Amino acid sequence: MESLLMGLDTLKTATANFSDENKLGQGGFGPVYKGKLFDGREIAVKRLSSNSGQGLAELKTEVMLVAKLLHRNLVTLLGFCLEEEEKLLVYEYLPNGSLDKILFDHGKRLRLGWGRRYKIIVGIARGLLYLHEDSQLRLYTGI
Repeated sequence: MESLLMGLDTLKTATANFSDENKLGQGGFGPVYKGKLFDGREIAVKRLSSNSGQGLAELKTEVMLVAKLLHRNLVTLLGFCLEEEEKLLVYEYLPNGSLDKILFDHGKRLRLGWGRRYKIIVGIARGLLYLHEDSQLRLYTGI
């Protein structure tokens, strides 16, 4: 668990102090920011809102479970931060954006051919199959 722990100062620097320019979007649990670590890796930092209802113990348990999920069709959790009042999850950055924007954004949807749509659907199915049958973990949230 210690190897997943990231410092708040590191993440503030990576995201330019969670600047609006680095904000990728707003999820159900809080905003997501793009960042760049000292080693050059691009990251996505999910800043959990204080009213998300998830306690510290539950969050730590979830981090440990999600960190073990390694599959090419799932975004990788790189780390987390629980300093001061912050609850931050750090994921690999995916430059093409989220699947919901690719599939449902009107402008992007028109440029997406059926062959590409099929590949996306197969990738989603493979990720779900891994979670359901192969991961050794049983996850029921966030899908």
